[in-house]
Amino acid sequence: MTDEANLPRLATQVLETARKMGADSAELMISSSRGYSLNVRQQAVESLEFQQDRDLSLTVYVGLRKGVASTGDLTDAGLRDAVTAAVDIARATGEDPCHGLADAALMATEFPELDLDHPWAIAPAEAVKLAQEAESAALAVDTRIRQSEGAGFSTHRSHSLYANSHGFLGARTGTSHGFNCAVVAVDGDDMQRDDWYTHHRRADLLESPESVGREAGRRAVRRLGARPIKTQAAPVLFVPELARGLIGSFIGAISGGALYRRASFLLDAMDQPIFPMGVSVHQRPRLPCAAASSAFDGEGVATQDRTLIDNGVLKGWVLGSYSARRLGLTTTGNAGGIFNLLLDAPRESFDSLLKRMGRGLLVTELMGSGVNGVTGDYSRGAAGFWVEGGEIVHAVDELTIAGNLRDIYKNFIGFGDDIRPYASLQTGSVLVGEMMIAAQGNGD
Repeated sequence: MTDEANLPRLATQVLETARKMGADSAELMISSSRGYSLNVRQQAVESLEFQQDRDLSLTVYVGLRKGVASTGDLTDAGLRDAVTAAVDIARATGEDPCHGLADAALMATEFPELDLDHPWAIAPAEAVKLAQEAESAALAVDTRIRQSEGAGFSTHRSHSLYANSHGFLGARTGTSHGFNCAVVAVDGDDMQRDDWYTHHRRADLLESPESVGREAGRRAVRRLGARPIKTQAAPVLFVPELARGLIGSFIGAISGGALYRRASFLLDAMDQPIFPMGVSVHQRPRLPCAAASSAFDGEGVATQDRTLIDNGVLKGWVLGSYSARRLGLTTTGNAGGIFNLLLDAPRESFDSLLKRMGRGLLVTELMGSGVNGVTGDYSRGAAGFWVEGGEIVHAVDELTIAGNLRDIYKNFIGFGDDIRPYASLQTGSVLVGEMMIAAQGNGD
C-alpha cells in the first residue's frame, strides 16, 4: 500500500498534472483501507477475508464542463492515465453553470484531533475465538435455539486524503471494529431468526462477545409464538435501530439533490413546524471518537455545529456546493452527508414508553423500502410485539405499517433514553401516537 506520508506529494502531483493538461481546477480523493473480517458457524471458520484497497478519484473542471475518473493504479503512469481520461471526459460533456469547486473562502483551516484512530492488533486466531464465544453464548440461551447463522468479527483501518486546486489538503484516519451474531429459534413449526451486533472505533468500548451472543439468542427466542392481530389504527413504538431510519428519511427530504429536483415532501417547509415542540435535531461534526466526525466535508468545506430542527421547526437544509448553486444558496458543508446527528428531546425509559403507549405495536423489524420521498407516504412490512396495558403480550409478524411522514413526525409523542452510543444518527426509541397497522392473512 502506498505510504500514507507520501500521499500529499502524490496528490499535489496529480493536481499539477491536471492543470498542465488543461484543467482550470481539480479535486481528488485518495482512500486506502486495510483489515480483515471472518465468520464462524457451528464453531468452524466459514470465511476469513483480508482486505487491502486503495484508489484515487479525480474530478476536473474545464470551464463549466466536468470530468471524473478513478484508478487503483497509483504509479506515475496510472495516475497520468486517470488525469488524461478525466480531462477528455470533461471536454466531451456539456456545460453546467453550477459545476466547480466549493468556494475557497469556505475551506477548513482548523483540524482538531478527533480521536478516530484506534488500531487493534488482534491476530486472526484470537478473533476466531471471540466469534466462537459469541456463537456459544447465543446457542446456550435456550434449548429452542437450534440453528446458527454464524457469528462475525471485523477490524479495519482506513485513511483518506482530499485535496483541490485551492491549495486545500486534509486527511482523515479512522478505525472500525465489531462483532455480530445471528441464530434461529425453533418451536414446532415456528422458526424465528434474530441477531445482534456491536460496533465502535475503539475495541475496548465494544460489547463483549458473550453479551452480543446472549442478546442475539434472547431476541430470537422472544419472537416465537407470533399471533395475528386485526387491522387497526394504534400507537407504534420504534426501537432505536428503526427510529434512525425515520429520521434518515427526514434528512433525505431536506438534502440538496431531492430539493433541486423538486422530489421532496418537505420542499417548501423551511421555517415550518415538522416535529413537535420541544424536539430539536442537531449536527455535531467534531465529537471525539464518534462515528461520523470530521473537520471538513467531501469538498474541503469546514464542518460546523448546526441545528436543523429547532423546537420542532425546520431551520436548515443539507447541501453541498453543487446543490446549493442549483438552489441559489450557499453550501452548508454537508457534501457527503451528515456528520453526527443528535435528536434532542425529553427522554424516558423504554418501560415508561411502553406504559405510555398502553396498547399498540412495538416494531423491532422492518422489511421493504416503501418510502416515497416525493409525497412522504410510508408503508413498510413489519414484525415485533403486541402491547396491552403497557406490557408486551405476544410476538406479531406479517404486518404492514403505514402513514405519511409529515403526520408521523408531528405525531412523535415519546422518546427513549436507550440511545446506543456509537451511531452517526443518535436517537433512542421513538413512540408515534398513531399509525395504520394492516394485518396480512387471517388477522384482517
